[in-house]
Amino acid sequence: MSLPAPVAEEFVEGNFLGLPEQGGTPDIVILQVPYELTTSYGQGTALGPSACIEASGQVELFDPILGEDLPAGYKIKTAEPWNGEGGNLRKQLDGISNYLAPWFDGHKFPVILGGEHGILPSIINAAGGHPLVNGDFSQLTLVQIDAHADLRQELNGEPFSHACAASRAMDFGLKHLYQVGIRAFSKHEYERIQSDDDVTTFFASDIHSSSNSSWGSWIETLTSIEGPVHLTIDIDGLDGSLVPATGTPVPGGLTFWQIIETIQELFSASKATVISMDVNEIVPQKDTPLTQFTAAMIATKGIIHHIDNRRNGKWADTSEDNNIQNNHVFDKNYFEKL
Repeated sequence: MSLPAPVAEEFVEGNFLGLPEQGGTPDIVILQVPYELTTSYGQGTALGPSACIEASGQVELFDPILGEDLPAGYKIKTAEPWNGEGGNLRKQLDGISNYLAPWFDGHKFPVILGGEHGILPSIINAAGGHPLVNGDFSQLTLVQIDAHADLRQELNGEPFSHACAASRAMDFGLKHLYQVGIRAFSKHEYERIQSDDDVTTFFASDIHSSSNSSWGSWIETLTSIEGPVHLTIDIDGLDGSLVPATGTPVPGGLTFWQIIETIQELFSASKATVISMDVNEIVPQKDTPLTQFTAAMIATKGIIHHIDNRRNGKWADTSEDNNIQNNHVFDKNYFEKL
């Protein structure tokens, strides 16, 4: 299906938002991970990143927060996609980490497009090299927007299934996991949510309650987060009517503006630094680009708030900060050794 004319005046096919790249070191990098090995229902997430890139050409470049068109004086690079190499699941997970790791240098802001949510442990592994984490994962907070808790220990015998993404991320010893929009989970996952002090979950049913909504508490929680943060957005966290082509659409999810408010409040939290974000479980929609376009808009909002932070001095370039001695040695074969 052909799309309307792109928004960018100097449109470059294959680049996020169609923006031409400038020379020099990028400030923001778009990373595509077309990974799909453990999907358990709908298929097609491997095609999601490229579909999101294509749909992004229709996203308006102006936002009142910046007051001008993107890139607003900053350099946005769309990197070549992950090559998909690896003879088995664990080798592919290592390959994804190796692909991502160079971009976590403390200057660039990685925006990762997936691909199934099984990419999350690889992202966390790569984030260990960020100067603000420096191999100490107890400094890193994970904020998860999702329909599913993803806290299973295994699914169909596979501990690295997409249904286990949050569990495998927490295996690194993260500081805390905050989840919102959750409305599909197993008994085991529910029990962990109730008992694990390092997991805080805001269920969709409570957020949408007409008598006692917990949405205000979610926003207050975001503003109190401290230290480096990775934001992971499974687009099925949105209501299924907005993203019907995602791998496992679920009714009763978040509205688009609740996602945007979450992004806004997290990026503006006074003591937190969002070092990276991912938007995953994107599946191309056949009859309309609604799903991939929605994903592109969400990723763009993250970029806008990151640029706003740079402008306001809230993003400190730690890539060459002598006060931060980065001694973390990145393990290129981490998952294969497990």
